[in-house]
Amino acid sequence: MTAEIFPGQAHGRVTVPPSKSIAHRYLICAALAEGESVIHHVPASDDLLATCDALSALGVFIAWEGDTVRVRGTKRLVPTKELACRECGTTLRLMLPLCLLGEGEATLTGTPKLISRPLGVYERLCEEDGFSFLRGHDRVTVSGCLTPGVYRIPGNVSSQFVSGLLLALSRLEGDSVIEMTTEVESRSYIGLTLDAMAAFGVNAEWTGERSLKVPGGKSYRAGEHAVEGDWSSAAFFEALTALGDPVTVEGVTIASHQSDKACRTYFEALRADTPTLSVRDCPDLAPILMTVAALSHGATLTDTARLKLKESDRGRAMAQELAKCGIRTIQEENSITVLSGTPVPPSEPLFGHNDHRIVMALAILLTRVGGVIRNAEAVSKSYPEFFDHLAALQIKVETDKRNA
Repeated sequence: MTAEIFPGQAHGRVTVPPSKSIAHRYLICAALAEGESVIHHVPASDDLLATCDALSALGVFIAWEGDTVRVRGTKRLVPTKELACRECGTTLRLMLPLCLLGEGEATLTGTPKLISRPLGVYERLCEEDGFSFLRGHDRVTVSGCLTPGVYRIPGNVSSQFVSGLLLALSRLEGDSVIEMTTEVESRSYIGLTLDAMAAFGVNAEWTGERSLKVPGGKSYRAGEHAVEGDWSSAAFFEALTALGDPVTVEGVTIASHQSDKACRTYFEALRADTPTLSVRDCPDLAPILMTVAALSHGATLTDTARLKLKESDRGRAMAQELAKCGIRTIQEENSITVLSGTPVPPSEPLFGHNDHRIVMALAILLTRVGGVIRNAEAVSKSYPEFFDHLAALQIKVETDKRNA
């Protein structure tokens, strides 16, 4: 699909979708609880459909009613078919440890790009414990039986490995400890997992800067919960506000534990000066921060090494597309500098790199200079309604599904 964005000033109100990160966790916690849970405000994005498919493959009853999902959990997660993770790294990393609870062999499938993303933390864990871990072109097959104990893993690859272990170890009878051997990045996402577990009656806790205690012998409680609004999605429209457009973003709260609420503070800094901003705890903000930097005074983003491990190499992808609009960047091992300049209409169509956050960040850029984005369908991964919401803010958008 292509999307042509025409330059203009956005104005109006937009209500952003619920948090994908929180919804993943609520769905999995509900699957671990006996009885039926009701989860309201679940966005039907590709990623969340993948998690629901994977849970269904483990014998969990899932029923959608609009944006409400009924989940009938079970004590025994038994693979009945392949777990189709589609293109969702969160689904793969959160679900894989649940497949190591001793209920037989499980195969998790996905696109070759997804399966090629880092899984070394789990691979080493399986090797150390004598489990089977076989990675193919588009699948990972595992079997083994997690036992309570001390698990040492790096904290600077992806917080999803920590979250996946938290959810799986909480199902065991004995207590466990997760120790991180490096500094912890994206700590707030681990916090979202702890919050979700607590909402369903299981309380794991930090016992130090790099250590988590996971209690055993606890039972998740079925219940009724609502997913809060998504700051990661809100950031794209907050960017318009920061750039001077009269846009009001609704559906999120500053009391949220989501790290991407930092977007407001970061955008203020970008409009005022040429700041240095760390994305250690909010890597998903990097593409839109680069856009706002390009439209402001420039900036340097630090702690960017992990951007290479996302749906695309996000720093390099944004640099390529910004260059088409006359904006230069400097890429270093763990930092990206966006140089000050005046963006111009792109010399050729921009490309989405099969990455929803790249597409949305480029769309905001094009509200200033106009242009076309190819591979724009990537927004369906997290925010299928994005272009409709942008158009509702009086930005002219024309999409063509015949052209990818």
